[in-house]
Amino acid sequence: MTANWIEVAAGAILSPDGGKVLLAKRHAKQHQGNLWEFPGGKLEADEPADSALNRELEEELGIHSEKIEKLMVLEHDYGDKAVRLHVFIVPSFSGTPIGREGQPLQWVALADLPQYSFPEANVPIVNALLGRCK
Repeated sequence: MTANWIEVAAGAILSPDGGKVLLAKRHAKQHQGNLWEFPGGKLEADEPADSALNRELEEELGIHSEKIEKLMVLEHDYGDKAVRLHVFIVPSFSGTPIGREGQPLQWVALADLPQYSFPEANVPIVNALLGRCK
């Protein structure tokens, strides 16, 4: 497939002690449904990725990032969709995360990430986070 990239911002939201990350479960009817993901969403036209992440975290979780750090940009072609993920670490935020769109949330120890099922595009993110806990 010739990729028309869907631009997405995603955040690895860390617990205050840095030992856990917040995961959200995709709704069954979504692309890659019933898999765990790092919260975020699509960029709007001409929207910087960091701004998109802040907007999405407010809309989806009701939190505001106090600090974000660029982790990576990665591309993945699923065949039916191609995504370019702009991934950030969110080491501090204000508010209490809630699934405003009905999505289940779970705080997961970094070392336990391999026990969760993610969309294939998220595997490099998981590997990068696992590297932080060694």
